[in-house]
Amino acid sequence: MIPQGCAANLIQASKQLSLEWRETKDSWKDIKSQEFERDYLDDIPDHVARAASIMGEIEVLLRKVRSDCE
Repeated sequence: MIPQGCAANLIQASKQLSLEWRETKDSWKDIKSQEFERDYLDDIPDHVARAASIMGEIEVLLRKVRSDCE
């Protein structure tokens, strides 16, 4: 699979998770939900952005390797 396609899938999955979490928060409103959000969800957007950026860099390197091997 192409890294940029994987990055797009990861970004889309992150957006879907965010939507699902907002719906979940409507009915789960206690300290444990806040802890869960803080411990597991708050950093996801930053991690996804960093991973997508790295996947873009990998894509560039793969194109260069393919070009150099031709």
